[in-house]
Amino acid sequence: MKIAFLADPLSGFKIYKDSTFAMMREAARRGHRLYAFEQRHMVLEEGVVTAEATEITLTGDADDWYREGDTDTVPLSDFDAVIQRKDPPFDMEYVYGTYLLELAERQGARVFNKPSAIRDHNEKLSIAQFSQFTSPTLVSSSGTRLRAFHAEHGDVIFKPLDGMGGAGIFRVRDDGLNLGSIIETLTENGARTIMAQKYIPAIVKGDKRVLVIDGKPVPFALARIPQAGEVRGNLAAGGTGVAQPLSERDREIAESLGPVLAARGLLLVGLDVIGDFLTEVNVTSPTCFQEITDQTGFDVAAMFIDAVEARVTGN
Repeated sequence: MKIAFLADPLSGFKIYKDSTFAMMREAARRGHRLYAFEQRHMVLEEGVVTAEATEITLTGDADDWYREGDTDTVPLSDFDAVIQRKDPPFDMEYVYGTYLLELAERQGARVFNKPSAIRDHNEKLSIAQFSQFTSPTLVSSSGTRLRAFHAEHGDVIFKPLDGMGGAGIFRVRDDGLNLGSIIETLTENGARTIMAQKYIPAIVKGDKRVLVIDGKPVPFALARIPQAGEVRGNLAAGGTGVAQPLSERDREIAESLGPVLAARGLLLVGLDVIGDFLTEVNVTSPTCFQEITDQTGFDVAAMFIDAVEARVTGN
């Protein structure tokens, strides 16, 4: 197969932990041809969505890890699969990219994850569709409502709806220290909508990333454990990743959401679970493949490429 990866610049990959690299390595091992392009390389001209895509080969060298071949402008429908792996921020440029990919789908391209599904599933707000698994949550731009939520629950996490990597997350305990300043800052004095969630003490045991591939859970989660004095387990915020088997509750959540999300075109999803509660549904470029594989031996990338091959061939 010819598989194209829409990703950020390859030169910036940290291949010892990058999930997109793990996908590429497994696809190459199976003999698939690899191509890469960035969002800025997509063009809509005369009604056809094309990309300046470069064929790449993997060298096996940890430092100089790929070689570039020919670069050609080709319709995205020429590839057997297009894997959308551009990282957030999910800004308007990202949204424009999903529109182009959606047009490419109409022209025959197979895109994973489905661009309209990425666009329709805000990674914070999507949990509201599965409220049976969430802790008490409020989404609002109203300082009055956010203060009332804190007064009711006492220990609350406030976060922006478009953040990533733990950026912009604040905990306010029952003493209310800096509550007004945090609400004013995050909402920009009522101009922006944010999320408030009752604090989940189990965060000290980790913010678990549960990967779901084509509706089926990977049997191990990566618990991202916060540094001392932190409330954020994100690896980008200094958390430590510890792989562990799914708990009964993890599996219940994953098996409930998995088939629903897969039917919507989300081949790969990263569910964030703290204790017994679902906190986010990650659909843009979920990670943690290599950490789970390195610590458990379970080959997450192989499971993912199996799913891509099955979607492409219909088997």
